[in-house]
Amino acid sequence: MAGIGFELKKLFKKEGVLSILKAYGYTGMITAGPMLLGIGLLLGIVYIGKANGLSEHAGDLLVSMITYALLGSLILTSVFSMINTRYLADMIYEGKENRILSSLLGVLAIELPVGAAVCIVFLMFAGIGLSLMVLFFTLFMELIVSFTAMSYMTAVKSYKEILISYVFAATGAFATAFILSLIFKPATTLLLFSAVVGYGVMMVEDIRILYRYFKVSRGHYFDFMSYFKKYGTLAVISFMMNIGLFSHLVIAWSGSIGRKIYGLFYAAPQHDIAALFAFLTILMTTINFVASVEVNFYPKYRRYYDLFNTNGSILEIEQAEKEMLTVLWHELSYTARRQFYFTALMMSIGLAVLNTLPLGFDSLMGGYFRILCVGYGAYAVGNVLMLILLYFTDYKGAKWAAVSFAIISTGVSLVSLSFKAKYYGFGFTVGAMVYFLICYVELRRFTSKLQYHILSTQPLVSGKE
Repeated sequence: MAGIGFELKKLFKKEGVLSILKAYGYTGMITAGPMLLGIGLLLGIVYIGKANGLSEHAGDLLVSMITYALLGSLILTSVFSMINTRYLADMIYEGKENRILSSLLGVLAIELPVGAAVCIVFLMFAGIGLSLMVLFFTLFMELIVSFTAMSYMTAVKSYKEILISYVFAATGAFATAFILSLIFKPATTLLLFSAVVGYGVMMVEDIRILYRYFKVSRGHYFDFMSYFKKYGTLAVISFMMNIGLFSHLVIAWSGSIGRKIYGLFYAAPQHDIAALFAFLTILMTTINFVASVEVNFYPKYRRYYDLFNTNGSILEIEQAEKEMLTVLWHELSYTARRQFYFTALMMSIGLAVLNTLPLGFDSLMGGYFRILCVGYGAYAVGNVLMLILLYFTDYKGAKWAAVSFAIISTGVSLVSLSFKAKYYGFGFTVGAMVYFLICYVELRRFTSKLQYHILSTQPLVSGKE
């Protein structure tokens, strides 16, 4: 993630618990903040509505509409997310930070028209009223901007301002929902408007922060497009990762536990709620990877590659490689153990806590939660391994793993529809386990002949652009 490693190194070098907490807090806000905010807004707004008399059907429609907007915007922006990250990292490294905002405008100039066209076509057949159509469209556009801007927020060093933008967004959404629920009878339209207000605040704050730190350089709006030719595999990887991650949710909507909420909006509350809380278990690995693996591994990684560019001796290169791989596998092992312990904790104590909450958890939901906790745990560790493959520019291996994950997760989930409803979560879990195994085997294979891949698999003559 562009820029975050440099800031974390500064924080981790400082002594004291407060500095460490700041480092982990900054990591959490950048890596998990947008998704946590989305989940928090969704649950908070629905709770406020139901506390003031919102009907169950209206609440289900609200959840379904926000979920559709979240998943749709995530999948659309995923095509550009990894390309953006690579482009930003290169611009920061080359000292061309004045091109950062220009590329943001260029990306949005592509994403927004495409997103608008797809959303309008969907809404034409969605079967909802005009007011809901306008609000859904607005929310979808805001989410596209917000998720795209978050890729660029990694280059901003002020984690306090990022935290403030989240607080403003949550406050705006909850205050709007609470006030409107007191004045009017709670309805899907009013509460969806609250979500629009919340994400609108976050979108404006993120753009304001970016414009404060960076300047627009005219004439470089679409320079990032050349990266699709050089690193188009990254777009495939990111897109397939999101398909594998979310397809099982959509497939469950068409199963025996799924139901039509209104028009084209479907849901499977028993599966969706369990998946929502199981998804939160990956935050342990997501945060730990950036805060621990990147910070401890990157200096060794950088020194190793620098030796190839600065006349390092064979002995120095071999010693640096040994140190780098030792640190790498130590950090990966540490990260995997943490995720395993956290998953086990959530499957026991976490499930017991969820059963006490007014969420309607029954035995079927508990089964989904346990199955999906295992799946998300395997996915989290596998994703760390895949990111390390990208560090070593093993794009082919990472692409193979991501495509396999998407195909298996989607395929097995479709097959599971032929069985009893209790087996629905297995499709994603099987896909995640295969994804983990492929990434692990590929990383072992690639690092066992690292010098060969660096020196012997590169082209001898640069090809024409």
